[in-house]
Amino acid sequence: MEFYKYTGAGNDFILINNYNGELPDLSEKQISFLCNRRFGIGADGIMILKKHPDFDFEMEYFNSDGSGGTMCGNGGRCIVAFARKTGFINDYAKFIASDGIHEAYILNDNIVKLKIIDVKKIEKISNDYTCYTGSPHYIRFCSNIGSSNVYEEGQKVRFSDKFKNEGINVNFIEILRDNVLKIRTYERGVENETLACGTGAVASALTYAEINNLKSGEIILNAKGGRLVVNFEKKNNGFENIWLSGPADFVFKGIINPPVNI
Repeated sequence: MEFYKYTGAGNDFILINNYNGELPDLSEKQISFLCNRRFGIGADGIMILKKHPDFDFEMEYFNSDGSGGTMCGNGGRCIVAFARKTGFINDYAKFIASDGIHEAYILNDNIVKLKIIDVKKIEKISNDYTCYTGSPHYIRFCSNIGSSNVYEEGQKVRFSDKFKNEGINVNFIEILRDNVLKIRTYERGVENETLACGTGAVASALTYAEINNLKSGEIILNAKGGRLVVNFEKKNNGFENIWLSGPADFVFKGIINPPVNI
């Protein structure tokens, strides 16, 4: 099986071209093996590019533990770059993912700008917030998150009674200055901190906008793996015209035979 490795601000993915539908489905154990950083290729998740009659392609996403994923923002940007590299698009794509239809543009320097679904509401839970941006997110504003134990604190929220069944991604946000945030994220399915999270960056940016009553604008988020930018407009108590921009870089490609008897 031929694969491609991409990274979006440190969020790394295995990309597989199954546009012709010739490859068999991968099992959860095979996906987990491929994403394993010691025995497999190593990745935060796997994306499969599939043919769709009404769009440029369909994006199918799996978490690194083999479970079916919801939308992945950085993954969405990477699969657009992959679609151009493999000749399915030029600099624009319209594709479908688990949460609906997305558009994307490939800009200079491997920057991909991806449209995110509209966000209807942000809910407050005690001093924290939740927001759905194609994946469910929990947002906590903190100071000095560089010294935070994101793994331990993220697990407490993710496996709490309220969220343990479905799971939730947990974002820790530090405000550096106006419209500039620092972000660290614990991701369900990976069950660890990742270097970036696209839908988490969007959820955190919109929550910041909601708290500060911003009607539109651009918010910069500095993740461990790189910089992400979120643009938005607020309409009818929700958010529309939401775009996530950031790097989507090809790393390498190879061939691997996923083990059958696992």
